[in-house]
Amino acid sequence: TGSSDPYCIVKIDDEAIIRTATVWKTLSPFWGEEYEVQLQPSFHSISIYVMDEDALSRDDVIGKVCITRDMLVEHPKGYSGWMSLSEVDPDEEVQGEIHLRVEVLDSQGSRRLHCSVLEAR
Repeated sequence: TGSSDPYCIVKIDDEAIIRTATVWKTLSPFWGEEYEVQLQPSFHSISIYVMDEDALSRDDVIGKVCITRDMLVEHPKGYSGWMSLSEVDPDEEVQGEIHLRVEVLDSQGSRRLHCSVLEAR
């Protein structure tokens, strides 16, 4: 039909911690959702998967972005901007990007991930 029913899953070290709402029938979803979760000091990466919800079969993976611990160290004030999606299945071509804001907050010995999943195209 030329459109998708996209939503995002945010994983920390392959553990799903956040799922956005599904935006129906669009190729340019706007979520505008913000989350704050506890972050283990030993985490390695944060992955954001853009999915296409499918009522009749398994949901499809449109693409993903991966933000490593090293990338966040290079951006101590956090990362904000558009990131190109990469393929999950090497046989699939991926086009598109996602607009994110990701920041690690340290306070009183606790680390928290502040993640804003804004929009995609």
